[in-house]
Amino acid sequence: MPEQLNTRVEECYLQAESFFKRSFKRPQVSLKLRGQKAGVAHLHENLLRFNPQLYRENSQHFLKQTVAHEVAHLIAHQLFGERIQPHGEEWQLIMRGVYELPPDRCHTYAVKRRQVMRYIYRCPCANSDFPFSSQRHGMVARGRRYLCRRCRQTLVFTGETRVE
Repeated sequence: MPEQLNTRVEECYLQAESFFKRSFKRPQVSLKLRGQKAGVAHLHENLLRFNPQLYRENSQHFLKQTVAHEVAHLIAHQLFGERIQPHGEEWQLIMRGVYELPPDRCHTYAVKRRQVMRYIYRCPCANSDFPFSSQRHGMVARGRRYLCRRCRQTLVFTGETRVE
């Protein structure tokens, strides 16, 4: 998987070098990105981070569009400096002129939400279920108290959990 990604990054750099008639410093490439973002360009670190899950699920489009999108950020930064807008006209020029791709700001990949466990807490009020995240449930285990906003009584763990 990383070979195709690295190959595409190099192709994008070669295209930019041919177009602008100058060389560009190559970035470090990482597959350590999770969540909804397909890719991120860290301008000052000259680093590209890509989401391996979205890459696996959308490999053709990802290689063509997302990789070029993120490389264009680094190229624009090296060419025009820090004072440009992330998806401004300089970046758009690179997307259209160099890569001949639409300057789409966001991807449309289906992002699977991960399931999260909720811990159910209650107070004496009627219909008063409070689903706590695992972090908040952990805080209670370490002695933190949470109060109901209506009756000001301490919320108590019911022993129930649910997956959302």
